Amino acid sequence: MAQTADKFLLNRLSRASLAGFVLVAAVCAALGEPLTAATAAAAAGVIMSGRSFHPGRRLSPWPRVQKLFFAALVLLLMTSFWTGPWALSHWFYGLALVAFALVPRAIAIAVTVVIVALAMAAAHWAEGIADRHQMISALLLTVLLSAVLIFLRDYKTRQLAPLRRTDELTQAASREYLTADLHKEIQRSEREGTDMSIIMIGLDAHASDNDPDEDIRSILPRIGRFLHSQLRDFDTYYRAADLQFLVILPGIATNEAIKRAETIRKGLGTLLEAHGMNLTVSTGIAGLNIGDDADSLQQSAANALRRAQQQGGNRTQAYSTRAPASVPAQPRVEGSAP
Repeated sequence: MAQTADKFLLNRLSRASLAGFVLVAAVCAALGEPLTAATAAAAAGVIMSGRSFHPGRRLSPWPRVQKLFFAALVLLLMTSFWTGPWALSHWFYGLALVAFALVPRAIAIAVTVVIVALAMAAAHWAEGIADRHQMISALLLTVLLSAVLIFLRDYKTRQLAPLRRTDELTQAASREYLTADLHKEIQRSEREGTDMSIIMIGLDAHASDNDPDEDIRSILPRIGRFLHSQLRDFDTYYRAADLQFLVILPGIATNEAIKRAETIRKGLGTLLEAHGMNLTVSTGIAGLNIGDDADSLQQSAANALRRAQQQGGNRTQAYSTRAPASVPAQPRVEGSAP
């Protein structure tokens, strides 16, 4: 249950931090400090667009939006050196940790080095600030401690990577490997000239709840075992979110994937009903098209699933660049708008 606890704490911390930064931005704007207000707003944007705030933020375009907010935060901090060398000095202390968490390591190192160099230059030319040298010492010590924490985090990640391959609750492959594995399957499909499809499976009830109740959580292991029994040896399935699974089907075209998704959906519906749970299941299918990558293919399947749930749930929705097709729970077929 360690991953569940981490996710719970990060989600609550993100929401509390967002509220704090929004409050700081509002107060500073009212007090006539626009630079500090804008910096707090950028920090709030970084939090709000992160996956710890909401699981759906891992999909495009949110990662790009988060990086844009981070770039705005860095620019605002650099601007503070011209408006006043220590106007935002306390913001620098956490910058290294944020940089290494959001952007590639080379960029994070460059940002940290530039900020430290600018701070040292500003301290050298600053006048009237008696403790400016102590500020630089504190900043350097903070950066050093951040580097130690980053090293320990990477070391722990490498050590625990083999243990995190499988989600402990459902025995599905964990989401950390989804994008990399899907990228490999796309490359293989393009190299061999074969079809490939993915299925996004989601429980309709509480679809937007980040913390499913215990009754729903208790059925997830049975759902994982059911999915395992329905797939071929070379198919793979992942727990993409709390109440969502993603299945990769190599060599399967969209039409065949729709049939398989319907079989899975009906089987899961029977499983839930047998355990007295008033829940329905929807599925979204996306076939590999020219130009697709791992992110775009996941986004297509997620859009199809969302479309199915918006239409009332308990149905299968296939995404297509031409015309998505919907398969409702009844034995009839409806069209849907793209």
